[in-house]
Amino acid sequence: MERHAALAAEIAEHDKRYFQDDAPTVSDAEYDALRRELEDLETEHPELADGSTAGIGAAPSGAFATVEHPVDMLSLNKALTDEEVSEFIVRVRRFLKLPADETPATTAEPKIDGLSISLRYEARRLVVAATRGDGHTGENVTANVAHVAAIPQTLPKDAPDIFEIRGEVYMTHDAFDALNARLAEDGKNPVANPRNAAAGSLRQVDPAKTADRPLDFFAYGWGEVSALPADTQHGMIEALKSYGMPVNPLTRICHGLDEMLAAYADVAALRSELPYDIDGMVYKLDRLDLQRRLGERERRPRWAVAHKFPAERAVTTLEDIEIQVGRTGALTPVARLAPITIGGVVVRNATLHNADEIARLDARIGDTVEIQRAGDVIPQVLRVLKDKRPEGAAPYVFPDHCPVCGSKVEQETNPGTNQPGVVRRCTGGLICPAQQYERLRHFVSRAAFDIEGLGAKQIAAFHSEGLIDTPADIFTLEARDAGRQEGERIIDREGYGETSVRNLFDSIESRRTIPLRRMIYALGIRRVGEVSARVLARHFQSWAAFRAAMGSLAMDVDARAERRRILRAAGKRKRSADAAAEVLALPDVSKEALAADELRDELTVIDGIGEVVVDALEAFFEEPRNVAAVDDLAAQLTIEDDVAKAVDSPIAGKSIVFTGSLEQMTRDEAKARAEALGARVVGSISKKTDIVVAGPGAGSKLTKAQDLGLTVWDEAAWMDVAEG
Repeated sequence: MERHAALAAEIAEHDKRYFQDDAPTVSDAEYDALRRELEDLETEHPELADGSTAGIGAAPSGAFATVEHPVDMLSLNKALTDEEVSEFIVRVRRFLKLPADETPATTAEPKIDGLSISLRYEARRLVVAATRGDGHTGENVTANVAHVAAIPQTLPKDAPDIFEIRGEVYMTHDAFDALNARLAEDGKNPVANPRNAAAGSLRQVDPAKTADRPLDFFAYGWGEVSALPADTQHGMIEALKSYGMPVNPLTRICHGLDEMLAAYADVAALRSELPYDIDGMVYKLDRLDLQRRLGERERRPRWAVAHKFPAERAVTTLEDIEIQVGRTGALTPVARLAPITIGGVVVRNATLHNADEIARLDARIGDTVEIQRAGDVIPQVLRVLKDKRPEGAAPYVFPDHCPVCGSKVEQETNPGTNQPGVVRRCTGGLICPAQQYERLRHFVSRAAFDIEGLGAKQIAAFHSEGLIDTPADIFTLEARDAGRQEGERIIDREGYGETSVRNLFDSIESRRTIPLRRMIYALGIRRVGEVSARVLARHFQSWAAFRAAMGSLAMDVDARAERRRILRAAGKRKRSADAAAEVLALPDVSKEALAADELRDELTVIDGIGEVVVDALEAFFEEPRNVAAVDDLAAQLTIEDDVAKAVDSPIAGKSIVFTGSLEQMTRDEAKARAEALGARVVGSISKKTDIVVAGPGAGSKLTKAQDLGLTVWDEAAWMDVAEG
């Protein structure tokens, strides 16, 4: 459980650095390995699934106006080996119920290493260009895109009236070299790689600076379209080409696994000769009707996969291991490496994840280590070359006291197994300066409150001077500043003037109204990332409902521990009549314990919320200081309700459970269709379930549904709705 939590937090931070800041601090290979480990953990332990693997990109930065994508910009599942590409084909066959000797045609196209962009044409004229952002909402970069010569401002008369074209903005190697040469002449730092250069160039606040940096573009897909000009992926690419859109000439149709792998090998052989960076191949099912049938899972299409190229490797020296303290007190070791150039990029650092990873590698200061890089800045440490170990190199001893505040460091225990976890955490909590600062920095981050003029630098300064210790302090800053003596006010500090102070206070004031999902995410609750926060917001819809539920969920620490012991003994924490009776029999807190247990049932069946998220919510709202800080904050704000978009469907807004076998579509296909119709698919039955779709072999779930008097449909009734 703790490894899962650490992975989810680390991945979220890397997403922010890559998609928001255009300054990644890990390699593609290391990022992919982290995400793969997280997904494997959730496959082996479904109770850990909390929606973290579904994240796409990061929220818009706030430097640009935002644009909501009419059709989400999805991410791709990745395949690192030929065997995983074969597994992709097997999954497609199984989902579509195709025979083993039948493989639908696919397209194979190079995966460009650039910045994803969406171009919306109305009446064949470009009206909006937006970055991917978090997949739901991106940044409006229309003025900047006007300076990308490869992107047409209008489409020909035979193009659809509404056409949202997706593609990749990139920078060629020659343009990248020229840019770095110009930066060096101006005495500025060079850009790390073409991908960062392209992303940074397109996201310049001043469009004139974008015009000064030559960018290119390849179209590869689409979002909303009033009329599809073709019924295959390849046909759509040819249509885009006919409309004047640049498309990659290496795209081709494949019939079967052998042709897909041959396309991969052919392009890999050409990779060093291409004028732009690629990091793999993307395979997509060619027929659009089959793409629609396959749909998506966790905001990744089932009908596509990215086959990544292997990473580059090199050898260097591990010069030191430093410990960083995160906003939740987790201690993360960072490897400091002797600088080495790989693929034209100098790398100096790598994360070592945790003490267990250091022990697994047996990494010691002074060791020679093999590293790998796949296009970004920081490599992954693969192994230690122990035959080159210097004499006297001592095993690394992980600190038992916080390097920031000196508080004791504890190794957490996994409550599910009672085994030691991988995370070591500072016990200083609110007294640890590292945690106070990181919690505040998270609060004002772009995916949270995103307060312009109050970034990491300002938070650090105000916190160090005692002006801001809690989130609520931010919203009382102006009133408190007005009461200070002359010479002690913010305007008296270096770098501040009347205009900048007014802008800061206005920016804070503008964030007094905040969407519920951002409010929940901003609290910095462990294991509650952007995806989980969005799911919780959609479920509770209002702050009052969320806050009341959290008050009911939290209970006395000893009572909670006893309840967990009883439920684990009754069957891995799953409720039963006997377990509920034992909980009810607990002295003093029995009613509260049972109410909390029922609320846990309600939450854990929500798709995207698992036991670990509920545990984290429970622990957070059990701490009186957290509750006080949250209530003080909420008193300063107007928190907007989260109401789902209206869907014209008889099951919109209803919770639905599928049980038994289905003959006309697979279970995954049925779930995807239900979600598309606005329903909430849950995994188990309760009195709050609206509809149960029961096929042959439904068993105990059907019996329970009947006992509870729930609405039960057979497959025919379900198909009437699904096809309607």
